[in-house]
Amino acid sequence: MGNGQSVNAAKRQSLRKLTDIISPVPADIDVAQRAVAVPIKTIAAACGLAEDDYEPYGRYKAKVSERVASRKTDTTSGQRGGYYVVVAGINPTPLGEGKSTTTIGLAQAMGAHLERPTVACIRQPSMGPTFGIKGGAAGGGYSQVIPMEEMNLHLTGDIHAIGAANNLLAAAVDTRVFHELTQKDEALFDRLCPKGKNGKRGAFAKSMRGRLERLGLGHKRDDADALTTEERAKFARLDIDRERISWRRVVDMNDRFLRKITIGQSDTEKGFTRETGFDITVASEIMAVLAMTTSMEDMERRLGAMVVAPDVRGNPVTADDLGVTGALLALMKDAIKPTLMQTLEGTPVLVHAGPFANIASGNSSVIADQIGLSMVGEGGFVLTEAGFGADIGLEKFMHLKCRSSGLKPHAAVIVATVRALKLHGGGPAVTPGKPLAEAYTREDVELVKKGVANLTRHVENTKKFGVPVVVALNVFPSDTAEEHEAIRAAAIAAGADDCVLCTHHAEGGKGATKLGEAVAAACEKNKDAKEFKLLYPDSMGIKEKISKIACELYRAKDVSFSEQAEEKIAMFTAQGFARLPICMAKTQYSFSHDANLKGAPSGFTLPIGDVRCSAGAGFIVPLVGAFPTIPGLPTRPAYYEIGVDTKTDRVVGLS
Repeated sequence: MGNGQSVNAAKRQSLRKLTDIISPVPADIDVAQRAVAVPIKTIAAACGLAEDDYEPYGRYKAKVSERVASRKTDTTSGQRGGYYVVVAGINPTPLGEGKSTTTIGLAQAMGAHLERPTVACIRQPSMGPTFGIKGGAAGGGYSQVIPMEEMNLHLTGDIHAIGAANNLLAAAVDTRVFHELTQKDEALFDRLCPKGKNGKRGAFAKSMRGRLERLGLGHKRDDADALTTEERAKFARLDIDRERISWRRVVDMNDRFLRKITIGQSDTEKGFTRETGFDITVASEIMAVLAMTTSMEDMERRLGAMVVAPDVRGNPVTADDLGVTGALLALMKDAIKPTLMQTLEGTPVLVHAGPFANIASGNSSVIADQIGLSMVGEGGFVLTEAGFGADIGLEKFMHLKCRSSGLKPHAAVIVATVRALKLHGGGPAVTPGKPLAEAYTREDVELVKKGVANLTRHVENTKKFGVPVVVALNVFPSDTAEEHEAIRAAAIAAGADDCVLCTHHAEGGKGATKLGEAVAAACEKNKDAKEFKLLYPDSMGIKEKISKIACELYRAKDVSFSEQAEEKIAMFTAQGFARLPICMAKTQYSFSHDANLKGAPSGFTLPIGDVRCSAGAGFIVPLVGAFPTIPGLPTRPAYYEIGVDTKTDRVVGLS
């Protein structure tokens, strides 16, 4: 059997339309555990992957080699493979509006029902929200990635690898400060570059050579003894400014009590204490590096470029200066490979990276998208999800991910719900764990009409990037036809190519076939993606870039910068980072900095409280207002529902 025949045979074995749908829809985990998954080798074969392109990780998951990303290239556009579609949403309620579910449902529709080669690319969920408020991120109802419990918990260990690498670097920073404070120059150099049995030091370790080059001492890399006394001190002393160390430790849990801590309180640390804090692991710059990287070599460069602090003279101190780049790469060497999984209807899914959109870059990896485009080939579709609302997730997809990868999207899907638009129209608060107010369960067309301004602004903003928009209206049982029509009319008036009702939660891919047809039509009208554009150039200054996003997309009238933010911007500009793009850290619940400002607010002043630099990932991070980078747990977290059936060893209670 030829390769083409083998691929087609594998597709016939893997793709299947759902036939045993139950109404009302059971709990997500019950739907997922009733499903019969196909062995991952069959899914891989259906994608045209050879056996040496992937490594099975159990029966239903596999790690795909990053080298697959560099394969098939469309010679006319220079873009690999098929059509590139980003799925984003309106500003959500705290319950979420089904964006992941829509991405998966659309993939099932296009793959199993419309028979178009399709790969979905989504982020790996953080366990913090899984045990907190939001629950998992494998989709829902009859549009899910399976095995969902494996995806929502440890998957293949990428987040653990990121946490280990991040905390190794944190330990390296504080330990280096400690040793420099307690040792003289010559003793410090002797320990960093010890003499061998022959009494000579020999060549510098490979991990030290980057620092040597930056100091202009690269010509002495093969003989550490050749350094003068002054050069030895210059090499050995990083002179990290302890008061401005920016690298923080991480944990993959919602733990509010780690937001501010004091370290070094043991007697063995000789009184060298300092205040710091934890971030959630998915907010680590190493997660952002993973999401942005294009190869192992690129990841090594990015990891080495990460800035941990300035020195006492204001120069950036990097992971490479600490000599830890190689160790970080060793911890991350398997994490660079996306995890191949499947939907309930056998469509392939690449799960990779998981940066939050509100406090980080908010998109799955460039490598996963490139691999997906290679797998689907010309005429196929890669559906890549952007986190939270289009004001942050889609904006970062355009300005960070596409700027870095050079890929151009052919279409964007904006997911909306009647529920969220009622909230934006002035409806009562939506609180996890509490029953919805009556306004959300009965018809109120006027409330919907007041709230559609949120949707129309997202449509208008997306079109500013030169990308056609299809609105996916995720249908809930309490919706009415009149409410749907009000939303559809507003979406079309705002410039959307189409607004399609979707019932994929209840029906699987069948419920998103019309959405699939609309997306295909939008892509085919935009084959060359010629109109795609970014809203600011690299050459624009940091403050000007922030203002461009705030005023043009959020509709702020002005931006205010705290004294700390002004100082950081001046420092990053002096350090040569002004050309980096912007990654706003902001609430996902509003266009503004205030989560309570619903709808489409304008005329406000956006406050920038602090600014960070992710030099390895390649962007500047302004923190809008006071913004925690590790979530807390609610009064009744999701973990109350989660457990294991000890008779079957199956996880229960995940959603």
